[in-house]
Amino acid sequence: MFRYPPRPVARYAAPMLALLALLAAAPVPAAAAECGHDSDDFEAWLSRFKGKAATQGISTATLSSALAGVSYDPTVIRLDRSQRSFKLSFEEFYARRVGPALMRKGQSLMRTHQATLDRVERRFGVPAPILISIWGLETNYGADTSGRFSIVRSLATLAYDCRRSAFFTPHLLDALRIIQRGDMTPAQLRGGWAGEIGQTQFLPSGYVKYAVDFDGDGRRDLVNSIPDILASTANFLKGHGWQAGQSWEPGSHNYAVIKDWNKAEVYQRTIAVMASRLRSAP
Repeated sequence: MFRYPPRPVARYAAPMLALLALLAAAPVPAAAAECGHDSDDFEAWLSRFKGKAATQGISTATLSSALAGVSYDPTVIRLDRSQRSFKLSFEEFYARRVGPALMRKGQSLMRTHQATLDRVERRFGVPAPILISIWGLETNYGADTSGRFSIVRSLATLAYDCRRSAFFTPHLLDALRIIQRGDMTPAQLRGGWAGEIGQTQFLPSGYVKYAVDFDGDGRRDLVNSIPDILASTANFLKGHGWQAGQSWEPGSHNYAVIKDWNKAEVYQRTIAVMASRLRSAP
């Protein structure tokens, strides 16, 4: 039987070893960073994000209209790093946020919107004092919604930033879904530095899940429609387990539900105390 002659191993060993050495020494392309700590890689990150968003059902038209010209916002990062009010004691926080004027305005709005508030409570089980307290604390009943920040730009900055990328990336995707669905345009999506929308400051994922059209105009408008604002806020609380007709005092089930609105203990307690005082006011 014919046999191939044995391969002269020594002849090939040296070149092969040299090649392996070169391959070992060659630089390996670094994996693309999933987040960043400054503006340097923002554009590259945004390009990758667009690709991921497309796989999540965001259309090319929406990506083009919403993210065209979006840039890193260092002001948003500075504000994210300097939240100090939640480090106050409850007494200090309450005194700063709830003054006589806020209470008087709240009492007046409870009377003005009594019919809507009663209808909201019948449907969602959340009473007027809780809704009015949240409305007042978030934006002074809409007076403090300046719309200073582009919500898309803010969320893109925070989704890119390594500190809370995992938290804000879903909100950025849902902001794009709000635009794609036609609820708001990119120009209308203006609000708080952390992406808050409207008079009770919904983040986009909360908007997508809980916002309701309560005035029957076909839109879920948390910026201008008082019925939509109050009903959507109540729907959020109901969706997190609010029990109709039950107490919201500390230690109760509903008190724990308030924490799903805002994780800060001082804010949770301030909502509860303000609501109790509104309920007992003459």
